[in-house]
Amino acid sequence: MAEYTIKVRRYQPESGEAAYWEEFGVELDPSLSVLDGLLQAKDRDDGSLAVRCSCRAAICGSCGMKINGQSGLGCQTQIGEAQERADKVASAVGGAAEGNVIVIEPMGNMPVIKDLVTDMESTHWTKIRRVTPWLLPHGEAPEREYIVEPESMVDITQSMACIQCGACVSSCLSMEADPLFIGPAALAKAYRFVGDPRDAETSERLTDLAHDPHGIYDCTHCFSCVDACPKGVAPMDQIMRLRRKAGENGIEDPNSGHSHEMAFVNIIEKKGTLDESLLLQESFAPGVLGKLMPTKRALKEMIGSLPTAIRGIKTGKMRSLPKLIPGVHHKLPGGAQDEVKAIYKHAEEHNEEFNLYIKGEEGDPEAAVEERLEPDNADYLPTGADKEASNG
Repeated sequence: MAEYTIKVRRYQPESGEAAYWEEFGVELDPSLSVLDGLLQAKDRDDGSLAVRCSCRAAICGSCGMKINGQSGLGCQTQIGEAQERADKVASAVGGAAEGNVIVIEPMGNMPVIKDLVTDMESTHWTKIRRVTPWLLPHGEAPEREYIVEPESMVDITQSMACIQCGACVSSCLSMEADPLFIGPAALAKAYRFVGDPRDAETSERLTDLAHDPHGIYDCTHCFSCVDACPKGVAPMDQIMRLRRKAGENGIEDPNSGHSHEMAFVNIIEKKGTLDESLLLQESFAPGVLGKLMPTKRALKEMIGSLPTAIRGIKTGKMRSLPKLIPGVHHKLPGGAQDEVKAIYKHAEEHNEEFNLYIKGEEGDPEAAVEERLEPDNADYLPTGADKEASNG
């Protein structure tokens, strides 16, 4: 047994007081979980400590929380590892090398009901329902079930692994800046149906999510949801897949999200590095015609972006005013630009989606099954719309 100190953020709404911190001493084997520590504190010290849990096996997704600032599952995080992380963080900022408290907080981006219990209905589940999380199939329903080839379901196995724990929502920086952002969990769920060959509303789904100002182009690629997900769903990857499919379907969104992405791609392909002087006009007024006859919205967006450019110069992100003048930007030296173009060419010729659940970290299918799929369900791919509905 080892002794640990957990520091829990408490909030008791019935008291009428603001949230506060409380420390508990627990004795556990290092291999046991942070959730075990919380339940021990609840049993021995304070029965009013509120924590949501159920399976204690990283399956139900109930015990989402922030541990040392990292969103995840309390039952999946070993308390010994949490202590090591707490010591590492403290040491990095000049604190003690060991014996630091393990900080436990409720999930972020959600209202707190009590202590570590958050209101997932008002955020997580509301946003999940926003993306129509069920199949909208072709024609009349069959007598029994929709039969599809297993190979056609490979692309969505990663998004199907979501257990709706909300860890990605808790860690999402885009939702902190824009609470109306649909969010990583809901958009990963959306791809589960966009990529399903049985669904008949792919174009309509993509158009809806691309045209929503809080949709697929509101993600800022911070990777926080990828780090937080306990099941390797990588919600940001699913959002990027939605964007790619929207582009392949020729959907031009009013948010200029697709043209902004293409501006990055075209400028770097041509010059090797990003030319900030061209980024705005290529994003909001792409092409020769767009520059000669920019829309009112393009003019408004470019003028509205001037304060951002000025801040960039002041902070050193744009090192000098010439960076804003077209034609002053320098290309890569020597043959480096040819190497960049070769990378682009290779990517176009080998447009293969990397699915960690199928290929494994080293491209080994067996390793993927052993390490990331449930043993009893490794070869199972659902074929019934009713089964997906029962899964939420």
